[in-house]
Amino acid sequence: MTSATPESRIIKSGFSPPRWLRNAHAQTMLPGMPWSWPSKPAMRRETLELPDGDATAVDWLVDGDSLPDTAPLLIILHGLEGSAGSSYARMLMESALEHGWRSCVLHFRDCGDYRNRLPRRYHAGETNDLRYFLNELQISGPLLAVGYSLGGNVLLKYLGESGKDTPLRAATAVCAPLDLHECSIALNTGFSKTYQRHLLKRMKKSVVRKFDQHTAAFDWDRAMNATTFAEFDDAVTAPLHGFKGMQDYYDRCSSVHFLKAIERPTLIINSLDDPFMTPAVIPDADKLSAHVTLEVSKYGGHVGFVNGGTPWRPTFYLPGRIIEFLEPHAAIPTP
Repeated sequence: MTSATPESRIIKSGFSPPRWLRNAHAQTMLPGMPWSWPSKPAMRRETLELPDGDATAVDWLVDGDSLPDTAPLLIILHGLEGSAGSSYARMLMESALEHGWRSCVLHFRDCGDYRNRLPRRYHAGETNDLRYFLNELQISGPLLAVGYSLGGNVLLKYLGESGKDTPLRAATAVCAPLDLHECSIALNTGFSKTYQRHLLKRMKKSVVRKFDQHTAAFDWDRAMNATTFAEFDDAVTAPLHGFKGMQDYYDRCSSVHFLKAIERPTLIINSLDDPFMTPAVIPDADKLSAHVTLEVSKYGGHVGFVNGGTPWRPTFYLPGRIIEFLEPHAAIPTP
């Protein structure tokens, strides 16, 4: 398979929103509404014991259990405070099943309804858990991966760190915050502050559930008074995970710095109207490896990409586009 030329590494997306849903915030919020994707497929949970003594959860699609071990396995990484219950994960798992693929969601530590053991959580650059999970899998079929939002950043960083040393055949990242600095600024601007407030509330709730002012390995008052992601990451995320501060965390974990080293076919899908970032996160072609294709859409919001239907029964672009990209790589015979 030939690699993309520099001129073709950044392409225009085929996504087109319906006339009734061109607003970026409507695109972002509609998929999360309970009627947008009401299907809730059965999941089977496994506990993943990690080398440092911690643990996290892996949810497997039950309907995929009857497929042979040689069937492709799609590994999904969720977004900030997401889980296997997120609508984008559920719809992709069902689409993968229609194509004869098994699928699972690897939860980041302390996400979903699973509580990890150690005094830490997760962050946008934590690739060791994904690396360990992939290396421990006893699967004979092709391995594929998709990451959404923060999970997309983790996946891209992992791919860049790993080069050819990965069992993954191909990957897709959707609405990945390629530059964490830019995303932090965007989420503190205009209506995007609404998402920031909502997510910060959830993140603080998770912190309170896990720590208190006597057991926290960070400044409790700063954490509880944080009003921006930058403040929270400086007060909580950085000290919990060994960074010198928010600046060090964002510098070291922004996946844009790892794109040039990716050695597996990878599709990145981002929209210019994503309220979680600015167009400045879109890198120049010379920052992409020859194995990376960056698909840029004028519309789509943040992990929205609603392409039709009605407000009460929308249809979605992402599952089909993701499968379309990954399918040729799933069909390659195992060496």
